[in-house]
Amino acid sequence: MKKTNNKAEPDSRKELLKETAIDIVKRLREKGFNALFAGGCVRDMLMGYLPEDYDIATDARPDDIINIFERTVPVGIHYGVVLVIENGFEFEIATFRSDGTYTDGRHPDTVTFCDARGDALRRDFTINGMFYDPIDDKHFDYVGGGEDLKARLVRAIGDPSERFNEDRLRMIRAVRFACRFNYNIENQTAEAIKTLYHKILTVSMERIRDELRKILTGPNPHTGIKMLDDLNLLKDILPEVTAMKGVRQPENYHPEGDVFTHTLLTLSELSASRKPADSGFGMFTALSLSKGWELAMAALLHDIGKSVTFEIADRIRFNNHDNVGAGMAEKICERLRMSNAEKERITWLVKMHLYLRHAQQMRISKLKRLFAHEGYPELAELYKVDSLASTGDLEDYTFCQDMFEELKEEEIKPEPLITGNDLIALGLKPGPIFSKVLDAIKDEQLEQKITTKEEALKKAKELATL
Repeated sequence: MKKTNNKAEPDSRKELLKETAIDIVKRLREKGFNALFAGGCVRDMLMGYLPEDYDIATDARPDDIINIFERTVPVGIHYGVVLVIENGFEFEIATFRSDGTYTDGRHPDTVTFCDARGDALRRDFTINGMFYDPIDDKHFDYVGGGEDLKARLVRAIGDPSERFNEDRLRMIRAVRFACRFNYNIENQTAEAIKTLYHKILTVSMERIRDELRKILTGPNPHTGIKMLDDLNLLKDILPEVTAMKGVRQPENYHPEGDVFTHTLLTLSELSASRKPADSGFGMFTALSLSKGWELAMAALLHDIGKSVTFEIADRIRFNNHDNVGAGMAEKICERLRMSNAEKERITWLVKMHLYLRHAQQMRISKLKRLFAHEGYPELAELYKVDSLASTGDLEDYTFCQDMFEELKEEEIKPEPLITGNDLIALGLKPGPIFSKVLDAIKDEQLEQKITTKEEALKKAKELATL
């Protein structure tokens, strides 16, 4: 079936978003206020990409903004931030401000309204600290962000230690921006992170999880995990992952090196298999970001059980590391405050990551049951990238995928030939025997050994007498 090209629709929506943002600036100007595009949208435009959202900074006070625009939400009015809704889009409009001390390591205790220069100095990184006047087509760069874009650097504005003490999550955000754009972290900024890393756990797990999600579902997730490790952050966030460092593996199965090295290669292969969206710099589609998060976490955690099951017998072995790892993954998901659905899928993927091995020797019923699981496409992808990061043998993966593509849905998920009511009609009493009989009947149905209800009932009678 021919796929529809939807490229024009997202582009037209981005154009409408931009036009609406410009109109908001115009309306603020008409009321006598200064207003500029601020932060990430300015960075993106300078990099040659059409932004997916626009923040606006102004000398208008929150009350002024609320009076000018019809639909507003005072999301952070104490910090001078108002959400304006126009044409179905949300725009964060913030009054130029400088911040006082940050007692809680996240929010300023006090804010003082100021001008654009003062506002730039309180932001996180130079590449995010620039302004743009869309009416007069002028850029305002008080922090050297333009030079750092050219130098491909993520640099904290002012004193890095002060910026990170204000909001400790910025230490992980530095890694995210470096990965997203394939930039380096400026030396003094990196050294400040290495010194202050121990404060990262004062940040809520929900915020850490959300940054980790962006790193793992963005470009270069392997680089992100390596950076987190190099900057001392990983050992506090995910000590189970750092425990994989130095854990040896049998060279015939893993010529690439230890478990940590293999995991980074697995993430690299996963990143290479994704298709970039049209935004240009390695952002991914909404579908990738939703399901891709669970798959990426499973790729990161699939071998965490090896560090605790390592043993040398006839060779290096990791007996039961899939099940042990699944238990560890479940605890990590709970620690990161993931939803039950996310936890269940990630845990299942870790537990099943070796399941496709020897698929060609499996019974067809076993494979069809696997194909019927909604997580199978993610499991197949995990098996593929895991294999590419080690032996490179994709024979079982290809065998499964070919069969999965050839089979019709009704062959994978056929309607049951009989139910528990049919067993009761045969005179059987409900109990554990029911599930055993029905499972056996389903296997024979999947293998096409029985195809009618009459055959199923006859088989059920035989099984019930065993």
